[in-house]
Amino acid sequence: MENVSSVKEFILLGLSKNQGVQKIYFVVFLFFYIVIVAGNLLIVVTVVSSQRLNSPMYFFLCHLSIADICFSSVTAPKMIADFLVEKKTISFGGCMAQLFMGHFFGGAEVFILTAMAYDRYFAICRPLHYTTLMTRRVCGWMVMGSWVGGFVHSLVQTLVTVSLPFCGPNKIDHYFCDVHPLLQLACTDTYVAGIIVVADGGMLCLVSFTILVMSYIVILFSLRRHTSEGRKKALSTCGSHITVVILFFGPCTFIYIRPSSSLSEDKSVAVFYTVITSMLNPFIYMLRNEEVKSAMRKLWNRKVWSEKGSSVFQVIFMPPPAVALILNL
Repeated sequence: MENVSSVKEFILLGLSKNQGVQKIYFVVFLFFYIVIVAGNLLIVVTVVSSQRLNSPMYFFLCHLSIADICFSSVTAPKMIADFLVEKKTISFGGCMAQLFMGHFFGGAEVFILTAMAYDRYFAICRPLHYTTLMTRRVCGWMVMGSWVGGFVHSLVQTLVTVSLPFCGPNKIDHYFCDVHPLLQLACTDTYVAGIIVVADGGMLCLVSFTILVMSYIVILFSLRRHTSEGRKKALSTCGSHITVVILFFGPCTFIYIRPSSSLSEDKSVAVFYTVITSMLNPFIYMLRNEEVKSAMRKLWNRKVWSEKGSSVFQVIFMPPPAVALILNL
């Protein structure tokens, strides 16, 4: 459909109009974003470097961390930079690009979390067939399917939005370009577009979350046949995943399962799933998963030797104090 929009740029109203509050937000969210990138990169480096973390669960965790970094990078840098300027503008093309990339990485994260639940189901409920069912090739196809699924979901959301005419208001009551705020600015009836958005985005969250819940119900029932030590180990690996699922799917379902609205809480909820959840994920897996903590200790305490003549130099990589504290919990 030909786009007849006369709007060339949008104005983002952001989280607050108070200049003093925006300066505080700048410091806080800059810190959050640094933690997101550093924490998730730490997970990726640990999984790639450790021979012990070569199971499908950590393969999926590595891709989840990559998705977290990319997902937050779509919105956080722009939001942080806007805290320092009075007029927060974004071009029409930039807005659509932000919309596409946000839903692409967010959708991929939904599918990866679902794949992780699938992996846990076979690991706990069918342990004797686990190695034959969850082969490297199967895991590769599942990850590829997750990224492709995120792309298709994002493509639908973007095509629905970009085909709408924007010919008047250009102020978005949000800190980034998303479907619902843009539907409110379109100068045409958006009922059909809203239905498509809910059917695609909302049902994606709801159906995936339902599959996840059903998987873990079956897992909990099957744990009755395990020993107490086996139950403890299974709950340790599943606990981190369940926590991440609740933190991510809760806000997403709240926003995308209902039609477009002007609820002021949307911005606060969006901050939670675009920034806070991505920041908490590495800590959740570091604190609750002993294998990850052990691999990180070995990574940071690894000794690299180099010889120069008769002298031997020992270089020991030590973690920052905050990371060291987490690893020793």
